[in-house]
Amino acid sequence: MSNLKQILENKEICKSVWFMRQAGRYLPEFSAIRSRNQNFINLCLDSKLSSEITLQPIKRFDLDSAIIFSDILMVPYALNQKVEFLKDLGPVLEEFNFKKFLENDKISFTQKLYPVYKAIQITREKLDKKKSLIGFIGAPWTLLIYMLGVKQGKKEINYKKIKTKEFEVDLILDKLTDYLCIHIENQINAGADVIQVFDSWAGLISPENLSNFCYTPNMKIVNFCKENKIPVICFPRGLNKNYKEFNNMVKPDALSLDYVVDPIWVKQNLSNVVLQGGLDPKLLLSSEEEIFAGAKKYLDIFKGMPYIFNLGHGLLPETDPDKVSKLINFYREYRNEK
Repeated sequence: MSNLKQILENKEICKSVWFMRQAGRYLPEFSAIRSRNQNFINLCLDSKLSSEITLQPIKRFDLDSAIIFSDILMVPYALNQKVEFLKDLGPVLEEFNFKKFLENDKISFTQKLYPVYKAIQITREKLDKKKSLIGFIGAPWTLLIYMLGVKQGKKEINYKKIKTKEFEVDLILDKLTDYLCIHIENQINAGADVIQVFDSWAGLISPENLSNFCYTPNMKIVNFCKENKIPVICFPRGLNKNYKEFNNMVKPDALSLDYVVDPIWVKQNLSNVVLQGGLDPKLLLSSEEEIFAGAKKYLDIFKGMPYIFNLGHGLLPETDPDKVSKLINFYREYRNEK
């Protein structure tokens, strides 16, 4: 049994570190591959390169877990909505077509994502058996935000897109949940032994809609993972004090904390769950002293608790890999002293 999987299943006191977006942008070895592969979707569909990128931070830092190099927007791609990643703009999706969306089927969906599953299989074969391989999805609400064009590239959020399609939203969320469960099952069958659910835009949901748009879809996915005996980490970014209600309703194996939620409040209010992350990625752009002080704060607050050392969001492209290495070394030395 892998270290991370064992921690999540048994809620053990943790000695585990990995980082969101640990594979990619800030690493020179990734930049070398990316410069030769300008189309991001095609890069995610190159099983060998995807596996190679996944393993880059493991080789460099000896992290405790790998997370497959892919993207949450591979799901709308597989549901026949054109997805482009434009330089200096980010992801842009074609206009959502409700009729076209309903015409999708699970066979073609799985076939389009086969290279992702092949990448997981290749990675699992190469990865130390003691290390976990994390598969992931975007939560239904977060995918809907992109698919309806509420979030396009780096533009401001367009809330009108949700209101004009209100009659379709519930059905889209239900259908997305079904396809995401298929995607999870295929990742598990390929070799993933932990699943993380990224609800990156959960913080946009109004209080009266949290149950329908956030808690219920996430709960269905968590229950599906539990039925398949795979531990699941949820990251409902931006919920702040609604993390408590989320935890009580959804009951994930672990909750990944964003860098806005107060860790002292978390310690006082969240129980029966493994905690992960919280450290602001921008801290890694600071001096070593500030980085270590920030890390120490989280390690001291969650001392004696099942806590996975991670960030409150993904590593930033401008992050110095040397500082990442020093943070990992600090964590391991500080952890072993306690």
